[in-house]
Amino acid sequence: MRKIIPFLLVIFLFASCEENDIRSISRENLFTLDIGRLEDQIDLISLEGMQSTAKTCITMRDGLFYISDGKGERVVRYTSYGDLLFMVYNEETNPPPLTLPVNPPDEEQVTRWASTYPLREPGEIAVDSRKHIYVEDRLPPDRHTSDQESRALLDSTVLHFDTNGKFVEYLGREGVGGSPFPRINSIHTSVHDEIAVVCRLPGGWNIYWFNTDGTLKFSIPISGNTLPVLPDQELFPSVDSVSIAPDERKVFIKIDYYHSTFDESTSTKTGIAFHSSLIWVMNAESGVYESIIEIPLFEQTYTEANRKYTESLIYSMMGVVNKGWVFLSIPMDGGYSLLVVRENSPVQRRGFIQVENSELYFNAFDVSADGILSGLLADDWQAKIVWWRSDTLIGEIIP
Repeated sequence: MRKIIPFLLVIFLFASCEENDIRSISRENLFTLDIGRLEDQIDLISLEGMQSTAKTCITMRDGLFYISDGKGERVVRYTSYGDLLFMVYNEETNPPPLTLPVNPPDEEQVTRWASTYPLREPGEIAVDSRKHIYVEDRLPPDRHTSDQESRALLDSTVLHFDTNGKFVEYLGREGVGGSPFPRINSIHTSVHDEIAVVCRLPGGWNIYWFNTDGTLKFSIPISGNTLPVLPDQELFPSVDSVSIAPDERKVFIKIDYYHSTFDESTSTKTGIAFHSSLIWVMNAESGVYESIIEIPLFEQTYTEANRKYTESLIYSMMGVVNKGWVFLSIPMDGGYSLLVVRENSPVQRRGFIQVENSELYFNAFDVSADGILSGLLADDWQAKIVWWRSDTLIGEIIP
């Protein structure tokens, strides 16, 4: 069982907020992509006009945007001006690029190129400081296996491409060339370009943490019987999301707690109700929970039939950035409300990002290590790549 430090010594009770005002964060529209399968397009819609069930993920590092197009079976890298720098694509399912040389010789000096690789369904994506790419991919059905103990389907791998988009190796649970992962929820780069693969299991979560050379460093299970509990309270924990610090070997686990409700007249249990949200910060090396961040509810007021009502909503964790800052969000009319909190600090800061209703067909977000929020926002005809300088909520420039 994982060690739990005394609750009362580490929890911060957020009775007040350092900044109660909500800042509107300016948005910059960077470039757009048409919907389709050509080299400068993105394949979000099926032939029947329906959104694809395959993942489409985005990440930004050092001003470059990386997009995994699951339905299009390709991975692309763009500048912030929308210049396509390279594309890794499945040549069996994609038309050849019109403007990019394919697999140019190493001695040939080119600034834009394409590489071929039999991608099946790329998904979660991460990029390290070397600009090496790690992307989830789905294995063919004949390579699927199952884990009897966890009842998980093992059907995914992580592909490693170098800065030129050339395939290096694939990672499995044991490291380079290892057995398939269960369902991959996210991929993160951390300190010293280490890679953490967060997987969802039927009964919990598991984190596989690798050195830069692909050697398995830690395997961290997170399951019901090891979740931290609050003393002297009968609460039911539910893991909402898991994220990894980009600059430390730390795991941030957001847990929502619920309690039973009863009919007072008969003392009969009637159901469960929300109690509280906490982010537990675990040391990945020791497995010890080192600190806790309490997350308030988002209170939304609305009017119906000339009466005012207040609705309490639960924030979702978007990601962790340098120095222990955590970004959370909740959708609301006209965009998303942001909450930024920090490990070992009572500070809370709030913001708002605008996303128009017409852009809600598909949304994918990414928070960079320095706190800049990027998004891929799509309607029926095109996808917009945008960003918000949400690092202003942190109040400092993070190196």
